[in-house]
Amino acid sequence: MKHFEKPVAWVVGGSKGLGVMVVKGLAEDGYRIAINYRQSRTAAQKLGMEIENRGGEVLVIQGDVSQVADVRRMTKEIEATWGRIDALVCAAGPFIFKRTPLTDFTDDEWQEMIAGNLSGVFYLIREVIPMMRKQGGGRVITFGFPEAESIRAWSGYGSYAVAKTGLVSLTKTLAAEEIHHHITVNMVNPGDIRDPFKEATIKEARNRKDPRTPAGRPGTGEDVARIVRFLLHPDSDFITGAVIPVTGGFVNE
Repeated sequence: MKHFEKPVAWVVGGSKGLGVMVVKGLAEDGYRIAINYRQSRTAAQKLGMEIENRGGEVLVIQGDVSQVADVRRMTKEIEATWGRIDALVCAAGPFIFKRTPLTDFTDDEWQEMIAGNLSGVFYLIREVIPMMRKQGGGRVITFGFPEAESIRAWSGYGSYAVAKTGLVSLTKTLAAEEIHHHITVNMVNPGDIRDPFKEATIKEARNRKDPRTPAGRPGTGEDVARIVRFLLHPDSDFITGAVIPVTGGFVNE
């Protein structure tokens, strides 16, 4: 494969958490990888070095996707470096672990959840989709949560739920609007995957127990990465507007 033929994947939030195994998997699939980080510089650089040591190509960029100027700057930097973006994987998204009634959220907390989980994806697609159209196609993956497409109440985590259920509509709408440009858009809904398994392999979790998950074992970053890699495959062009659970049977109570 010639250098200029190698596809480019931008994994937003790829420096830590579930994005790490996505980065590693896509590098194995021959993608050149762009990783942006907001604050986790050390983790991003460490992951970048690991990919490069395996013969991959990586671009590590600092930037906050909730900020329009940062998104534009990062997109231009990737385009200047490699001239294209074939896949956009939106794995980033803040979460407040403390149960908080909707009326108790501060303005800053509300804005952080909406901007980080919904508006940021809008800013990204607004910059990246025109590039994909010119290239003749592309792939976009968003991340939700279990049963996000059903728009159930999620008491205590309302701001996050509002943002992610809105992201379901964004995903499906973008899929409908862009299919004629050969751009597919799908959502992956990870289950209750917790540290240290967010950056773990399936093998590392195989003999461990997880009472929260009906499958019996913890979910891992590799479980999620396998679905992302499938959706990004050239032969997955018939799948768009889908919301795919990777939950081991877990449902939100």
